[in-house]
Amino acid sequence: QVQLVESGGGLVQPGVSLRLSCAVSGLTLDYYVITWFRQAPGKEREGVSCISSSARTPYYADSVNGRFTISRDMAKNTVYLQMNSLKPEDTAVYYCAAPRGARVPLPWYWRDEYVYWGQGTQVTVSS
Repeated sequence: QVQLVESGGGLVQPGVSLRLSCAVSGLTLDYYVITWFRQAPGKEREGVSCISSSARTPYYADSVNGRFTISRDMAKNTVYLQMNSLKPEDTAVYYCAAPRGARVPLPWYWRDEYVYWGQGTQVTVSS
């Protein structure tokens, strides 16, 4: 059974960094797709970043490109989202998700293709 558990959220001031973790069980990171999504109050859930065993480089939403970095630790079976230079507009519940299989959905942020979801972790950026 696939389980995804997010952690690392919190309340931070603008400009600081935060690292989110997605602990994965029931799915090997040797052959995987893990995507971070976020959902702000009153908004649609949107794709933030995606990492996979088949893609040469990760995918990023334009709004976070250059500030966020996705990575994986295969020994810990964990995917991370390093978030730098946080802005108030980054405030949201962050989820990690995986599709069935190891092929990256097209587009990578197509929510309907993701069947496994974590419970989410709240990130609030406020002064």
